[in-house]
Amino acid sequence: MYDYDLLVVGSANADLVIGVERRPAAGETVLGSDLAVHPGGKGGNQAVAAARLGARTALLARVGDDAHGRLLLDAQRAAGVDTAGVLVGGAPTGVALITVDPSGDNSIVVSPGANARLTPADVRAAGDLFRASRVVSAQLEIPLETVAETVRTMAPGSRLVLNPSPPVPLPAEILAACDPLIVNEHEARVVLGETAGTEPEDWARALLALGPRSVVVTLGARGALAADAHGTTLVPSVKVEAVDTTGAGDAFTAALAWRLGSGAALADAAAYAARVGAAAVTKEGAQASYPTAEEVEAL
Repeated sequence: MYDYDLLVVGSANADLVIGVERRPAAGETVLGSDLAVHPGGKGGNQAVAAARLGARTALLARVGDDAHGRLLLDAQRAAGVDTAGVLVGGAPTGVALITVDPSGDNSIVVSPGANARLTPADVRAAGDLFRASRVVSAQLEIPLETVAETVRTMAPGSRLVLNPSPPVPLPAEILAACDPLIVNEHEARVVLGETAGTEPEDWARALLALGPRSVVVTLGARGALAADAHGTTLVPSVKVEAVDTTGAGDAFTAALAWRLGSGAALADAAAYAARVGAAAVTKEGAQASYPTAEEVEAL
């Protein structure tokens, strides 16, 4: 019996968001809206998204001993996330600088701060959390060596869901543990390098050949492609009017991880995750936009 449906190992950032009429070109200055500060980070986002859906969720992360760190901890606790694994200190809290245009598309620059100080030793010290967790979700806003240690620390029978963002080439040890590896078009091309083909089906096949047990390729408005040893399934998107896409991929990943841990087939879990991601883009912000299970059903 697991205490947690999902353990998220990853980043927690303060999102500093400015709306712009258009994103600036190189050397250009544009005026934007008033600055808004929201709790974020891929790890923090996934934990809140899962908890909002009803998953028993824990977070292993590091924040600074500062106002942004307190903001993030408060947001996690308010969503029902167990924050016993969140470490405090070592560096200022990570910050993401985000511009959002009228179509809802965003550009993001991340200053890792305390996220870069989440070490393999921190993972080893959290062994009890790993033993209590059915599924573990990770991203790459923390050191790659920490993600590798996450793979080594996972309990037998648990499942790893990895979104390699921001993308880097991945070692075989990490790839072999992914079930699934979740990538968008850009991330697929970076992970595959020169072997990337031109179509999502090509990426899925090539990624599976690298060792993951399953792969999900997110395609934005076109939906997602779920692939494993049994075949490939195109999951259609849900048509909504996008307001802000910030954090939608994290909502998708969290929902997918939770449903897989509940026993859903890969394609069914991806279809549910697509609905969760669609609901998230209809509101501003990342964590503030995440739906409850009831809101997903209504959509």
